[in-house]
Amino acid sequence: MIAVTTRSVAYPADGLTMVGHLALPAGTDRRPAVLVGPEGTGLNDFQRRRADALAEMGYVAFAFDIHGGRWFTEPEEMMARVTPLLADPDRMRGIGHAALDVLRAEPRTDPDRIAVIGYGTGGAIGLELGRDGVDLRAIGTVNALTTGRPGEAARIRCPVWAGVGSEDPIMPPAQREAFVAEIVAAGVDWRLVIYGGALHAFHHPPVNQRVRPGVGHHPRHARRAWSDVVGLLDECLPVTE
Repeated sequence: MIAVTTRSVAYPADGLTMVGHLALPAGTDRRPAVLVGPEGTGLNDFQRRRADALAEMGYVAFAFDIHGGRWFTEPEEMMARVTPLLADPDRMRGIGHAALDVLRAEPRTDPDRIAVIGYGTGGAIGLELGRDGVDLRAIGTVNALTTGRPGEAARIRCPVWAGVGSEDPIMPPAQREAFVAEIVAAGVDWRLVIYGGALHAFHHPPVNQRVRPGVGHHPRHARRAWSDVVGLLDECLPVTE
């Protein structure tokens, strides 16, 4: 296991002061880097631990913020912020670019070797960075089968991996089909994994908050989805000594 150092980074985005979590592997050399996007409730210790795990693998990892340091426990309050955000690709791109700027400014980051993984809203932001033509090595998403403005998926320049629960009412079959149609039409290298019996946010352990109907943890599939994300990085953004 590689020793990891971490620190919080404050930066502006979406009219707010965001507070992200940067995790660095031991050493002084440049490394491939990964942006980690949180689900709609906001950045919490789950994504921070994901960034730490990636740093243990040898990546520079930055878990970015989407709510100005807030983490929502009430679904209605969260949806009041997230719904208009998801409807505005330019706002999502602004949040993503601000986080990307932080990651690129880190001296340990190899700016030519960056990937994005994201959960829910954070995954949608990663997809919008791809649709904006950002040079990424891979985009991996869980519970983020969002579609973009017509034709812009053709600007995605890297493989896209997406995971979703089969019983997710927030990402139903019609939305899966629309996502696949967009990606296929764009000629993108893509994969979609449907985890049988899983609900929305199946990847996230239970926390002390009120959850929306259709949301639930599935430990076995959570492990499988993380393994699939790591496999995507191993293929598209390998850590080489």
